[in-house]
Amino acid sequence: MSARGGGGRGGRGRPPEPRPSRRRPERQARRDEGGGSGGGPPPRRGGGSDLGPRILVAIPALAFALFIVMRGGLVFALGLIALGIVALGELYRMMRRSRPIDLAGYISLVALVLVALYKERADVLIPLVAAFPLVFGLALTRARLDNLAWGMAATLFGLFWIGLPLAHAVFLRELPHGDGLMIDVLIATFIGDSAALTGGRLWGRRALAPDISPKKTVEGLAAGIVGGTAAFWLAGLYQDWLTGPDALLLGFLVALAAPVGDLFESAVKRDFEVKDAGRFFGAHGGALDRLDAVFFTVVVAFYAALGLGYG
Repeated sequence: MSARGGGGRGGRGRPPEPRPSRRRPERQARRDEGGGSGGGPPPRRGGGSDLGPRILVAIPALAFALFIVMRGGLVFALGLIALGIVALGELYRMMRRSRPIDLAGYISLVALVLVALYKERADVLIPLVAAFPLVFGLALTRARLDNLAWGMAATLFGLFWIGLPLAHAVFLRELPHGDGLMIDVLIATFIGDSAALTGGRLWGRRALAPDISPKKTVEGLAAGIVGGTAAFWLAGLYQDWLTGPDALLLGFLVALAAPVGDLFESAVKRDFEVKDAGRFFGAHGGALDRLDAVFFTVVVAFYAALGLGYG
């Protein structure tokens, strides 16, 4: 007998079987999210626009991001922890059939971010290693052990996808001029996403990854890379410690990483047959939907900044 909310149909030890999709291909394409490398969300019923709700959500979100980045330190870390727990919860809800051990994931994420803030960078290995026995120990407290291995794998997957990049966001913010670098990365990531969306709608012809996200196009990808690179460079014009060539290189690397993060989340959502990970940001979707690219760009930006001597 399967455990509630996550047991596989074949019994203990077997992976949860995906439900076969009976949707026609064009219906599957319509349900896939827009953004990333071009394309866009389907129009709302009645021809209305969701621009107003999006702006209402975007303004406080932008203010929150600027506040925690500028304050840095513990304020920044606590802000990341809050967003990380929301994003992790959205992922675990999508993966509920695998029965992830939510509490173990939350505890490990908090530990990763705080260790990144207060200890040496290499010390983030400690909470990662400790997560394995913690996940296993909490899994054994369950009344039923159906899909134990799959539940542990799902828990750790979320920790590596969400928790480890958040630790790198702390690393990036703690660099000299880390506040400026973090703001530049966020600007390049989100402007690049908007440029990809616009470019895909205007010029998109060739599908980029039709099996993952049918609306994303090669033309949208190119527009996003150009827009993200230009945004980082323009932001760097107001920072005398950042040279023009370095800004272009960092912007280009961030603009390349952003669509990879977007496609990664699209692949996960398509696997679980969901359009949005959640509604935390209202019309913008869930925390995962807004931060999917950031989870990749902060990691790339941190190591690129180190390589260019900004560490």
